[in-house]
Amino acid sequence: MFDLTDFQARLFMTFEDQSLLRRALTHRSFMNEHPDEALSDNERLEFLGDAVLDFVAADWLYHHFPESAEGPMTRMRAALVRTETLARFARDIGLDAVLHLGKGEEDSGGRRRPGNLCAAFEALVGAIYLDKGENGLKEVQAFVHPMFKRALDIILSEDLDKDPKSRLQEWSQAHYGQTPYYRTAYIEGPDHAKAFTIQVLIGGKVCGEGTGRSKQVAAQDAASRALARLQAEENLDWEQIEIE
Repeated sequence: MFDLTDFQARLFMTFEDQSLLRRALTHRSFMNEHPDEALSDNERLEFLGDAVLDFVAADWLYHHFPESAEGPMTRMRAALVRTETLARFARDIGLDAVLHLGKGEEDSGGRRRPGNLCAAFEALVGAIYLDKGENGLKEVQAFVHPMFKRALDIILSEDLDKDPKSRLQEWSQAHYGQTPYYRTAYIEGPDHAKAFTIQVLIGGKVCGEGTGRSKQVAAQDAASRALARLQAEENLDWEQIEIE
């Protein structure tokens, strides 16, 4: 196991229950390769942290945008808690460096995979919530509110609160005269915690791949990744974009 002292210093907090923190950082691939370890993986904490983040984001937006209607707040919340945003938060705090991964997951780039980083960040939030007892919600709010503020400034300035699938469709039709098509690449995990991988294709070319706990979330993630890639390659002719 990694020494988590420096990581906790980065968070400006110390866990009363260190096992909660270690569990939050443990991917199921590690447990599959180390079945004798006493800890479990982070999937239950991820489930809790996901719900806590949804509430904290909604509460923060409600109080910071008192004149905003439900629709815009819903889009802003979705943008704040989507896979890409939470994965960025995870990288910002150095969470990627302290994840406990199995060798296979490590070798396949799992430490950089947004789905893993998002899940671990949610699990970390769940661990903070439990570790701090009656102050758990306040501790989570103090932890994520500054991240929300920085992220939302970017989200609003770049119109990232709009639905990624809608934005990709507009972009694709305007630039290529093509409508994106989504397909399920594979499904992993047990029935209670399935992980979906969705690919988005434009003109028969795979332009993005996303993961999520539902097909809808995975498709939005795929659309977001495809849009970022195609915008970066805007100056390329369509035929120059390689099929993945």
